[in-house]
Amino acid sequence: MLSIGVITRGKYGKRLLDTITSHTEFTVSSTPIPSTLPDLIDEPASFVDNLNLDPCVLSSDLVITYSLHPDIAPEMARRAACSGAKAIIIPGGWSNAGDPRELERISERYKTRIVVEDICCEMENDTNPIISEFASMLGRPLLEVQVESGKIREVKVIRGAPCGSTWWMAKQLKGAPVSEAPARGGLLIQQYPCRAMRGVGGGIHRSARLHRQAVEKAIENNLEP
Repeated sequence: MLSIGVITRGKYGKRLLDTITSHTEFTVSSTPIPSTLPDLIDEPASFVDNLNLDPCVLSSDLVITYSLHPDIAPEMARRAACSGAKAIIIPGGWSNAGDPRELERISERYKTRIVVEDICCEMENDTNPIISEFASMLGRPLLEVQVESGKIREVKVIRGAPCGSTWWMAKQLKGAPVSEAPARGGLLIQQYPCRAMRGVGGGIHRSARLHRQAVEKAIENNLEP
């Protein structure tokens, strides 16, 4: 069974922990870092030394670090890779992930797959089997629906967003007219208190589009003769 270690920072990462526990059979552990960090960290290794990270979390099959700081994200990745993690996910996009060349060197040295994601609900199969196993349950939304009398009777989440928004949306869609369900699904995702960036071009809009498309596809599959 896949073991997942999550480095949380304040509120970031806690919804993932809840989703893993509630909707998967993966084992999960976590270790926190302070929610407030200096803007500039000159000596990342020394700084991380003082965080007292749980070594058991770092040695999980998959480590997901919500450090959200370009100075320490590579150091978190290095320590996880050195501890035996087979794959690492860094949410928050490249602005929070640090130097791509440094991450590439860490990946090559330890033979550890490192994936940087802006929004984790875009994740699908990967060349790395650990990432693929994670993404089989958590990532790009995949749904099944039951339709009755032109309305959504039931929604089953096959794969959902790591933040849990897909399952929340699925509950709200019951009873929606089929013609309105995709648009309503996208709107519900934008109403969910997701951590993705908002505003023009924000990740929340991509997430809404992915969920709208998932609802559309599920309806098409249900209506096929």
